[in-house]
Amino acid sequence: MNNPCAYTHSKRGTMDSDLAIYAETINDAWNSHDINKVISFYAPEYVGADIGQASLLRGHDGLRAMLENYWKAFPDLRFVIMDTVIQDSRIAILWLGEGTHQGTFMNIPPTGRKVEVRGVSIVDVEDGLVVRGQYIWDLAGMLRHMGLLPELHRS
Repeated sequence: MNNPCAYTHSKRGTMDSDLAIYAETINDAWNSHDINKVISFYAPEYVGADIGQASLLRGHDGLRAMLENYWKAFPDLRFVIMDTVIQDSRIAILWLGEGTHQGTFMNIPPTGRKVEVRGVSIVDVEDGLVVRGQYIWDLAGMLRHMGLLPELHRS
């Protein structure tokens, strides 16, 4: 992935630094495509909301289903953390995701196109595990990369 932005994070103190490292470690797990490794960072009672999912993600089973869905549709999916903002036990992660659309996603048949998506994940960490998450990403941009929406033109 071409990452025009350098990774940055708050350095207000040890807790912030630890959470920034934690965010990077979770990102590494996602990029490994090892479901069990990713799930190990999430609490069994985890609840998440993702704009690409029809309902809330609940527990490890919900998380597993989401991961399988994304990795089946984008087998080469990779994320780069572009920035983090940390407040208490909450981490906001600005990320860039890239992959090739090779499986059905959101009822959209594979296009074979490279897709680049920017988004933000906001996660709450308790006792070293993610307990809540919100995932907000540029769906319209993804659809443009798939060739399903017209390009935006500058005037």
